[in-house]
Amino acid sequence: MSEDERRRLSRRDLLRIASAAGAAAIVPPAAIGTPLADAPAAGLTQAATAAPVREPLQALTTSEADILDAVVARLIPSDATGPGATEAMAARYIDRALAGFLAPQREAYRTGLAALDQYARSSRGAAFTALTGGDQDAVLVDLETGAATRAGAAFPGSSSQFFALVRGHTMQGTFGDPFYGGNAGFIGWDLIGYPGVRTAVTANEQQMGAAATPNHRSAYDGGMFNKAQASLDHSDRHARERNGD
Repeated sequence: MSEDERRRLSRRDLLRIASAAGAAAIVPPAAIGTPLADAPAAGLTQAATAAPVREPLQALTTSEADILDAVVARLIPSDATGPGATEAMAARYIDRALAGFLAPQREAYRTGLAALDQYARSSRGAAFTALTGGDQDAVLVDLETGAATRAGAAFPGSSSQFFALVRGHTMQGTFGDPFYGGNAGFIGWDLIGYPGVRTAVTANEQQMGAAATPNHRSAYDGGMFNKAQASLDHSDRHARERNGD
């Protein structure tokens, strides 16, 4: 195996990490933000789907969102095993989060995405979005290993820290609860075989080796803690913060 092959970004590794971490736990409770009006249609599963239409941006600029779209598409790409971060709308999750609970990291994204694009231009001769998939992977590998920082790119902290930040948020947006704006159509949960939150299981589902049928339900679709209550709690919390309580 070549050095490039050993260093290549691995969709398989990301899926394995997500499975081990537990899909429902990827997005922390503090991440409750402006919810989707409705969860995406459950009919979208592992079947190939068209790239989603971008919704109005809440935090990122158009050029920043273009770069981020290209990055998440390489981190968890669509392939023979199913759709990836693009179809799961991980970039939408990140944009919404940066307008909410991740607002303190908005500047890191502004600086980091600009530095990433500048490094792509200086090292590969074109904007990141204009590069081939292979060259985009090479740029991201340089970010991950810190080579981009050593080459003088002006990342916040280091390029490896920025890479880890975006990769973590991409995983959240792909495998977290759809309530937060990512995992559209439960694509991420279907990829790793997570059947969804359950308050009860059948006798057959408790048998060794039995596979639970996906229910395509958000954790906030239940009666004890639903989307309306989560949104209300979020609004109350921010009102108290504004009033200094």
